[in-house]
Amino acid sequence: MTPRTCRTPLAARAPARAHGWIVALFLLFAAAFLPTTAARASAALDLPVDLELILLVDVSGSVDAQEAELQRKGYAEALNNQRVIEAIRTGPMGRIAVTYIEWADDTYQNIIVGWTIIDGPAAAQDFADRLLAAPINTAFWTSIGSAIDFAARQFDGNGAEGVRRVIDISGDGYSNRGRPPGEARDAAVAAGITINGLPILNTRPNPWGGMPPVDLDAYYEQHVIGGPGAFVQVAQDFTSFGEAILSKLVREIAALPAPPDLDRPVRHAFAAPAAPVPLRN
Repeated sequence: MTPRTCRTPLAARAPARAHGWIVALFLLFAAAFLPTTAARASAALDLPVDLELILLVDVSGSVDAQEAELQRKGYAEALNNQRVIEAIRTGPMGRIAVTYIEWADDTYQNIIVGWTIIDGPAAAQDFADRLLAAPINTAFWTSIGSAIDFAARQFDGNGAEGVRRVIDISGDGYSNRGRPPGEARDAAVAAGITINGLPILNTRPNPWGGMPPVDLDAYYEQHVIGGPGAFVQVAQDFTSFGEAILSKLVREIAALPAPPDLDRPVRHAFAAPAAPVPLRN
């Protein structure tokens, strides 16, 4: 006797097919929704700070090793200065997030000290120690636009949620490689980032015999800075850099307003003293 083949009736198979479609739709929904949920959860865990600050420092070919060291020392001493510590502590949350990045051409952006929460002298000293301990390198060309683009990306996923986001860029020359700095500046400002500038003026010829630009402060005002409260702080040379960055950091951290009678970016100039003196704590 030939055995009969058992087949599931169509009416019985319909619920199974419907169940399969439901499972498939659920998986598609989960794939689309869960990354967004995870991102929101991650953002909710970010530490609130008064300021997310990127210190973006020029080490292009016109900056020799000694000048690069002067820049690092200027930032290290300024971050440990009592005026900066007080500016941090008097903020609503009493802490800021800071990272230090050196830049040169369109392929050279180097994170020297990663994102760090500074809420007092101990954290500031730790940041300064790591900064001064890192090896110093320089590169050839100058790409301000590429440096701004790189810096703007570093705010994403840094673990902090600041009331303000600021890029503090210093340099001693025009951009001569990569994206025009004005384009990069506009994109960063559109993303809610403020860019302040610290042009370093000096009369020393660069290593190839060329003279540095005499109107770098005006160049920074026109092509580099932007966003709410943006300003230029001028250092007349590398030896006066430390004093200039101290005043600039205090103003950035404390969010000091510009004088009401000025209709252009605020510009302050610092010249070197007759003999270099250490920053006072």
